[in-house]
Amino acid sequence: MKAIVIRTHGGPVVLQVEDVPVPTPNGHDVVVKNYAIGVNFVDTQHRAGANYPVNLPLIPGIEAAGVVEAVGSAASLFKAGDCVAYAGYMGGDYAEFTVVPEARLVPVPDGVRFELAAAVLLQGMTAHALSHSVYPIQPNDAVLIHAAGSGVGLLLTQMAKRRGATVIGTASSAEKIKLARSLGADHVIDYSREDFAEATMRLTGGEGVHAVYDGIGRDTFDGSIRALRAKGHMVVYGLTSGPVPPFDINRLSGITGSGNKGSLFLTWATNSDYTSSREDLLWRARDVLGWAAEGSLRMPIAHTLPLAEAAEAHRLIESRRVVGKFILIP
Repeated sequence: MKAIVIRTHGGPVVLQVEDVPVPTPNGHDVVVKNYAIGVNFVDTQHRAGANYPVNLPLIPGIEAAGVVEAVGSAASLFKAGDCVAYAGYMGGDYAEFTVVPEARLVPVPDGVRFELAAAVLLQGMTAHALSHSVYPIQPNDAVLIHAAGSGVGLLLTQMAKRRGATVIGTASSAEKIKLARSLGADHVIDYSREDFAEATMRLTGGEGVHAVYDGIGRDTFDGSIRALRAKGHMVVYGLTSGPVPPFDINRLSGITGSGNKGSLFLTWATNSDYTSSREDLLWRARDVLGWAAEGSLRMPIAHTLPLAEAAEAHRLIESRRVVGKFILIP
């Protein structure tokens, strides 16, 4: 089969097409014939060897959808021909076939194309965990969502509105600002032109927000702390701008002269921890794929490219200029 293999860290050029053996299932494993593979920003970090160390050689990817090709001798949850998807599983996903433990697979409902399933599942389950479990948004909450025009931000904005929140988003281009507003954001701050913490405090009458959802990291962390109200939740879930420097926990108290509101909560939310049980995985996947099927959860697909053009997908996603999801087709 054809697969994209990384043998050394570096730029997109290290993504090379190779012929590798078709995997065979053992025990509770299932072989999935991938029909659509989601490209995520974290894939570029795995490729570059940045922030999230991985072992090489590596077939990258953490999300795909397709059809069950074969099942292991002990597998009982799926059969050949079933439409399935998986996310958050690094099993060699930029490939024509992938072996996946059956407990990590979810069914794809009728009416959901493979491209759509691969576009919404990972980031949708992340947004679901953030909004329903990490800090469960309540009606009339005010929340700040960074990168509201990209990936998780678009889906999180829609879920926050579904739960009755006032959404303040940040974005860095007119196109992303427009898209975030079209999907429900009440206010969108261009953080390349305006101090988002000051703007957030102004929009909330000086109170601050109940929660900040921050997948950017270093560039937004300090301002995000300043944008919280007393007893607010700072939820970090990614590092697209790089790691946050060492943090003085006393800054959460509000009594250190830092100007922050006090009694703050700080957490790093990892999607794998919030989908570690089969029950939670199915709950989140059913909601996300169900809402996608009915059209109430939307994710624009920016580009659909052949698997062999994975390097171009990485170049585009790293440019930060393209809005929407990238999908590879084996």
